[in-house]
Amino acid sequence: MSLGVLAVLGLVGGLRMESMPVWRVGAFLALAIVAYLHGRHVDSRFGWQVIAGVAAVGCGVVAATAPAELSSVLFTLVITVVLPWLAGRYRRQQVLLFEAERERVRQLEREQEHVAERARLQERGRLAADLHDSLGHELALIALRAGALELSPELADRHQKAAGEMRSSAVAATDRLRQALEMLRERDDVPPVEEVVARARDAGMAVTLEGPPAMPGLVDQAVRRVVREALTNAAKHAPGAPVTVAVAAERHRVTVHVANSARQPATTGSGLVGLQERLRLLGGRLDTAYRDGTFHLDAEVPVA
Repeated sequence: MSLGVLAVLGLVGGLRMESMPVWRVGAFLALAIVAYLHGRHVDSRFGWQVIAGVAAVGCGVVAATAPAELSSVLFTLVITVVLPWLAGRYRRQQVLLFEAERERVRQLEREQEHVAERARLQERGRLAADLHDSLGHELALIALRAGALELSPELADRHQKAAGEMRSSAVAATDRLRQALEMLRERDDVPPVEEVVARARDAGMAVTLEGPPAMPGLVDQAVRRVVREALTNAAKHAPGAPVTVAVAAERHRVTVHVANSARQPATTGSGLVGLQERLRLLGGRLDTAYRDGTFHLDAEVPVA
């Protein structure tokens, strides 16, 4: 409706163009500004139809009553209404596209954060299960030895009582640990590094392995997962490229270095995010780098 009124005003403004007073120039300028703002802010689904309909009717009337002014009427309509309205519509489309692209970027960022957070939670769950198995086993041994001391006839009564209390505390701690971590048990047992590498070779990968040394349980599981994820990424992003895996033990840490040639750096997926979280919880680290056409993965796990 409002666009039709603007088109009518544009047609009327083109009549009697012999004189051009200042107020008329100002009116044309105001009409052009209003037409631009209409196209910029108002969503007109049938804008072209409205302008064409008003132009057809108006030009028909002018052609029948004052044919000499037909050209000036059309010129005024185009200059004061059609072109400013099209400019506003173009600007509106630009803004809408920009907003849609920005919203898409925000959505992708939210999805990436969600995937990373889910990977962290899953890795924390698996680490909690490993801690449950390791600590539960040690607490069970403590309870067993305390029970043996409690029944030893060589100890005084007060020492047997203290051993019994220690056994009860170990059993209670085991139960509390089990109850707290039972919901987080999500076993994802990874075979030894040698077997992981052997499977990769059977699948056609050229893998060179250096090590690995003997490692404690939690450290060994972390190293297995690092090697498995590194070989998975190499197979995915650089199929056919030779891969070098080196696992070494130093005084208080175990280091893992995996390198393979690649055309472009592999993006950090949820698997590497989970490994970074696992190693961080263990006090270690995991870094990736792309240098001179080679993708490097370096991990460090402390040994208590």
